[in-house]
Amino acid sequence: MTSITAEKLQTQWVLPSRGRVGMFALIAAESGIFVIFVVAYLFYIGKSVSGPTPQSVLRMPIFYTACLLSSSVTIHMALKKLGQGSSRSFAMLWIATLALGATFLFGTATEWHRLIYEHGLTIGTNLFGTTYYSLVGLHGFHVILGLVCLSIVAAFSLLGKVNQGHTERLDVLSLYWHFVDAVWVVVFTVVYLIGR
Repeated sequence: MTSITAEKLQTQWVLPSRGRVGMFALIAAESGIFVIFVVAYLFYIGKSVSGPTPQSVLRMPIFYTACLLSSSVTIHMALKKLGQGSSRSFAMLWIATLALGATFLFGTATEWHRLIYEHGLTIGTNLFGTTYYSLVGLHGFHVILGLVCLSIVAAFSLLGKVNQGHTERLDVLSLYWHFVDAVWVVVFTVVYLIGR
């Protein structure tokens, strides 16, 4: 009985893939960087001696936030479809994820354009400008990186080069995208809720 239990335990435990371990290590390191930027933003709230202030210029990006958070659902569904062998459904959902992420990035770009050209808020205007553009820009950079990776996979998918055997590798990429979405929840809370 004991040898059967020991044998059963040995067959159940499997080492996690190197890709997942690597991605979790990257996410842990990136989380540390975001923590530093979030703490800096929180520390400098209200310490700008001149305007504009967050209350006077920031608008809640509800629609664009909904787009980004929805992209976590579509990427999850895409991988589920790929795991079931439906490459066509995978491609459509993957492209939807890409479109939602691009829409979010467009929202960030239009907000920056408005802040710079209508309100004169640049990274050098005041402490708010410095911390705002640093934090939101850091997140935007991660979105751009994610969109590049999603685009490469979408191109291969449209060429018929993505199949069920790629599910685990693409799941590793989806971890990064979920991280980007989760970080936005923190950034949104700090910048648009606490910081105003």
